[in-house]
Amino acid sequence: MYYALSVLVAVLAAHESVGFLCFLVVIGALCLYRGFHTVHLMALAMTGILVYGYSSWQLEKLDQPLELPAVLTSTDTYTINGQTLRGLMKDSEGRPVYIVYLFRSEEEKQQYDSVPLAGTVFLVEGLLEEPAPKNHRYHFYMGDYLKSKGAIGILKAASLKKLDQQEALLQKIYEQRFRLSRHIERTFPASLSAEAQALLIGVNEGVEPEIERAYQKLGITHLFAISGLHIALVSLLFFQGLLRLHVRREFATLLLLIVLPVYALLAGGAPSVWRAVLVVELVLLAKYFRWHLPMDDALSISFILFVLWEPGSIYQIGFQLSYLATASLVFSGPILARATTWWGQGFLITFVCQLLTYPLLLVHFYELSISSFIANILFVPLFSFVILPINIILLIISFLPGPFGGWLFYLYEPARELLTSLILYLQDIPYHMWVAGKPTGVWPFILYISVFIVLILLIKKRYQHAAIYLLIPALLFHSSRYIERDVLVTFINVGQGDSILVELPYKRGVYLIDTGGVLRFSQERWKERRNNYEVGAQIVVPYLKGKGIAAIDKLIITHADADHVEGAEEVIKEIRVGEIHITPDSYKKSVMNDLLDEAEKQQIVIKEQMAGGEWKKGQAQFDYIWPSDTVYEGNNDSLTLLMTYKGFKGLFTGDLEEAGELALIMQEGSKIAGIDVLKAGHHGSKTSSSERFIDHTNPTLTVFMAGKDNRYGHPHEEVVNRFISRNLRYVTTGQEGTIEISINKNGITMRKQ
Repeated sequence: MYYALSVLVAVLAAHESVGFLCFLVVIGALCLYRGFHTVHLMALAMTGILVYGYSSWQLEKLDQPLELPAVLTSTDTYTINGQTLRGLMKDSEGRPVYIVYLFRSEEEKQQYDSVPLAGTVFLVEGLLEEPAPKNHRYHFYMGDYLKSKGAIGILKAASLKKLDQQEALLQKIYEQRFRLSRHIERTFPASLSAEAQALLIGVNEGVEPEIERAYQKLGITHLFAISGLHIALVSLLFFQGLLRLHVRREFATLLLLIVLPVYALLAGGAPSVWRAVLVVELVLLAKYFRWHLPMDDALSISFILFVLWEPGSIYQIGFQLSYLATASLVFSGPILARATTWWGQGFLITFVCQLLTYPLLLVHFYELSISSFIANILFVPLFSFVILPINIILLIISFLPGPFGGWLFYLYEPARELLTSLILYLQDIPYHMWVAGKPTGVWPFILYISVFIVLILLIKKRYQHAAIYLLIPALLFHSSRYIERDVLVTFINVGQGDSILVELPYKRGVYLIDTGGVLRFSQERWKERRNNYEVGAQIVVPYLKGKGIAAIDKLIITHADADHVEGAEEVIKEIRVGEIHITPDSYKKSVMNDLLDEAEKQQIVIKEQMAGGEWKKGQAQFDYIWPSDTVYEGNNDSLTLLMTYKGFKGLFTGDLEEAGELALIMQEGSKIAGIDVLKAGHHGSKTSSSERFIDHTNPTLTVFMAGKDNRYGHPHEEVVNRFISRNLRYVTTGQEGTIEISINKNGITMRKQ
C-alpha cells in the first residue's frame, strides 16, 4: 500500500508540481512510525523518484509538436454520432491524439460505421486546436479529459485517408468486440440491446439518457458498468465450467489467466474492469505458485501497474471511484463481518463504499443519492445473479439456430420492461438526492479526515461517536452554502442565449431568469445525433448543483424563444421549482410545450405576469415593468424585471428591442434612470440597445449575453460602439465566460467564473 501511495504522489508531482514529492517524506515518516526496515524506506523513496522521472519523461513527449499531415492509428476509443467521428488515435510514438472529423456524405459515414476502426492506419490532415474554455467553473472541460488520457490535444481533421490495417492480436480482439456489438444489435430486441451491450462488452452509447439518469438518481449507475462483481462471476462460471468438463484445476487456472485479459479488452478496458482483472490475476498467480499475497497487496500492485501503464488514469473518475470503493471493502473486513443476513451485508457494503467515496462524488457530481443505500440492497443481487446471467444465456442462445432464442426474448422482455418502469417510477420520488455543491478549498480534506475517523470508530464499535463525526462535518459543509451575505447575480454563459441566477443573502430567495437553449434546425436524418446537446442539462443544471442549489423559488421565462426557454424542461426535472412566471399569452407557442408538459406533471404553478406584478423578499424588491398588454407579439413583449436592493438597481430586459425600449421609457422613465447593471436586450443586436435607451438608463455595467463567434454577430459592432463612445463599461459572456456580480454595502464587484 505504501508503495502505491509513493507512485501516486510521484505521478501527481510530475503532472502538477514537484512540491508534491514532499509527501514522500510524510509517507516515510508513517512507515518509520510503523517500524518498517530502513531498506523499505530507501526503496519507497527510490520508487517515488524513479516514477517521477518516468512520468515526467512521458509528459515531455506530449510537448513535442505533431507534424501534420500525420500518420495516426485508430484505437478502440471512438464514437460515430450523427455527422461526427470522435475518438483517440495514436501517432508513431504512441502518443494519443483526440480526433474530430465531420463526414461529407451519408455514404462516407456508412463506410466508417460498418467496419471496426481500431488498428486502422490513416493519413490525417487538419489543425490542432486548444480545448474550448469552460462555460463556468462547474462545467465539463475537455482539457481534463485529454489530461486523463495523456493526449496531445484536439485535431480537427480536414481529411482521413486509409493507409493500412494492422493485424496484431489486439486488433483482432477489438474486431471481435465490434462484431459482438453488432450481433447484439441485430439479434436482441431494441429494448434489451443497449443493456446487453453495456453489461457484456462495456458499450454504453445506446443507453437512453432518461434511463441512465434514473440509475444515477438511485445510485446504481455502476450496475451498467462491468465491475469487479461481473469479473468475479464470469471467472467463476468459466472456471467451474472447465472443472465440470474434467479439466485439471491447474490447467483451468492457466486458461483463466489467459482468458481474463482478453475479456477485459472485449469489455472495453474500463478502469474498473482492469482493476478487477489484475487483482484476480495476481491472486490466481499467488495460489498457483503458492505465494502469500494479501488482498490489499494485490489491490496495491494492480494500482501500481495501472498507473505506470497509463499515468493520466489518476485523473479518470472511474479509476478513482473503482479503487476507492474496492479499498473501502478490503480495509473494512471487521465491519462487514458483523452482518448476519444477506440484506444486512448488502447494506454494510453499500454504506462503506458510499462512506469512502462520497466526498469524491461531491467533487465530481455535486450530489449524492441517499436512496442508494436501499436501492443497492435490492438491485445489486438482482443484476448480478439474475439479469447478468440471463444476458449471458441470451447471448449464447442468440448464436444458435431455431426459435428457442425468440421464445426466451418473448418471456424476458416484458419482465425487464416492467423493471425499467419501476426504476423510472422510483427515480421520481422527491428528496432522495442530496445536492450539497462542490467541495472546494480545504473542504475535501476535512470531509476525508472525517471519513477516516468514522471508519476507525466503526471498527471499534463506537457507533454514536461515528455518527457524530460523520454528520457534523457533512452538515457544516452543507450549511456553508447559506452563509453568503451578499446578493449575487450570475450571468451564466449558455452560449447564444440567456440564463441569469439571482441569489439573495443567505439564499433566502433564489430566482432563475431564463434557461438558455439551442435553436434546432432541420437536417438530413443521417446527420442527426443520438442524443441532442441540451443546454439546460449540461450547462445550467451543473452550475446550480455546483453551488449547492437544489431548489429555486421562481423560474422566470422572459419570452417564448428557444434560446431562452428550451433548457427549462431539463432544469425543472432536476431542480425543484416553486412557481414559473411567463409573459402573457406566450404559453401558446410550440417552443413552450415541453416546459408546460413537465410543469403539469410536477404540478408547478405557472403564472402569467405583466407590468405591475411584484414581490419583495427582505430588502430586495422585484417589479415587472413590461409588457403592459396581454397580446404576445415576440421579443418586444419580453417579461422585463427591475430589481432594487438598497441603492442597487438591476434591469433584465430579455430580448427587448428598440420599440419596446422606447415604450418602456415612456411608461417607466423614472424607475429605469441610472441603472447599475443592465442585461442588454436581444444579446446586443443592432435592433436593440438604442441610443436613447442607453442615455436614459446610463448603466454602470452592461452585460451582453451572446455566444462566442455566434452566427448573428452579436453583440453588433454598432451597438458596442455606442457604449464605447459614452465610456460605459460592458462585458460579453461569450468572451468572458460566466460573470458573477456581487452586491453589498461597498458597491458592486464583478468576478469571472
